[in-house]
Amino acid sequence: MPPSFTVTNRSVFAIAGPAMLANVTTPLLGVVATAAIGRLGDSAVLGGVAMAALVFDCMFWLFGFLRMGTVALTAQAFGAGDVGERSAVLARALMLSAAIGLALIALQVPMATLIFGSLGGSDTVRGAAEHYFFVRLWSAPFALGNYVMLGWLVGLARPMLALSIQIVVNVINMALTVLLVLHFDFGITGAALAAVIAEASGLVLGLFMAWRVLDGRFDLGRASLLDRAKLMRMLAINRDIMIRTAAMIAVYLFFLAQGARAGDVTLAANAVLHNFTLVGAFFLDGLANAAEQLCGRAYGARDRVAFGRAVRLIVIWGFIFGAGASALFALFGSPFIDFMTASPDVRLVAHQFMWLAALTPLCGVMAFVFDGVYIGATWARDMRNLMVAALAMYMLVWWLTLPLGNAGLWLAMLSFFIARGALQAARYPALVRQPFIEH
Repeated sequence: MPPSFTVTNRSVFAIAGPAMLANVTTPLLGVVATAAIGRLGDSAVLGGVAMAALVFDCMFWLFGFLRMGTVALTAQAFGAGDVGERSAVLARALMLSAAIGLALIALQVPMATLIFGSLGGSDTVRGAAEHYFFVRLWSAPFALGNYVMLGWLVGLARPMLALSIQIVVNVINMALTVLLVLHFDFGITGAALAAVIAEASGLVLGLFMAWRVLDGRFDLGRASLLDRAKLMRMLAINRDIMIRTAAMIAVYLFFLAQGARAGDVTLAANAVLHNFTLVGAFFLDGLANAAEQLCGRAYGARDRVAFGRAVRLIVIWGFIFGAGASALFALFGSPFIDFMTASPDVRLVAHQFMWLAALTPLCGVMAFVFDGVYIGATWARDMRNLMVAALAMYMLVWWLTLPLGNAGLWLAMLSFFIARGALQAARYPALVRQPFIEH
């Protein structure tokens, strides 16, 4: 039998704590990059770089399955006590990340034409965006490789090592952005090069950590690495997670587009309020990381008791953090809005819809927690199908609440969070009753 283990509050926060800390520190990258490029004094250049950075955020988010799938498969191998499969999961995922990264580089010209042609903007803005895009795209194999390394280390319950990689990447990126943009006057090229060098440094550090975790041995035969059944399972899981992520991206892009159609003031107010969603997500995503690792480990160990206890504890803590974040926003949201914008019109609209934005953490608890549970147990197909169903409900609620304007748009977003969590919670009892897959 695989080794059993006990899930405690301490084991939950051993994973969730570093993930929360990493989530809180990551936005500093955008602040530093914006400040450095902003010092160049060209609003078109700043707009172009911001546009390209958003493209990378969405593109890399789409390939987030490299982290999530690796967490699940590694945690399952860890729970099953299969030392060889731990190494094989890492190698297969790194091969896939390298292939995707190189494919993105090969397709850079048609991608840039399609993406920036669709986004519009002046010739100067588009030129700056494409310049940044073509340089930073060389970071793709490294950035996606880092997704794999982070997932692998979290899957092995080594979250502090994963956090250290993220900190190193972020610090190098921020330092080089300031140095190359402001000191050496590299401009847009400097900002993009900083990202490339930082991601490459992070991957080198991650590979060194993996070598140390494996005690300097990476004994992996060709037959094990290219095991057809395991390769196909990895690809199927990653495919389903990718479709699920694409549906989620569609929701946020639709929300952005509808806000823009309502006018510049509404768009700006929604952007300010969206920070409430992001801050709540910092905490809930950390708990989702804990669910991925603990549920994956219990699944691999075929330990139903540990699996059920992990789900219960993380749901409880999810509601504690979600309710706390919503209460915090309700109490202090007004001064936060006034700090974020000096425009009286934007402030007025943001205050009007603040109560809806403040509810997002509480409404999103079950969605975040069960995402982690489903990923850990590799119930990716069900997660994909339920996400598509939640997307359909989002569109239905938006259509029904069109007369409410921006309030209807926020109600649709809240309904999306609730639908995701409720659908997965309803499906969970049937899935957990099924026999765990033998490894």
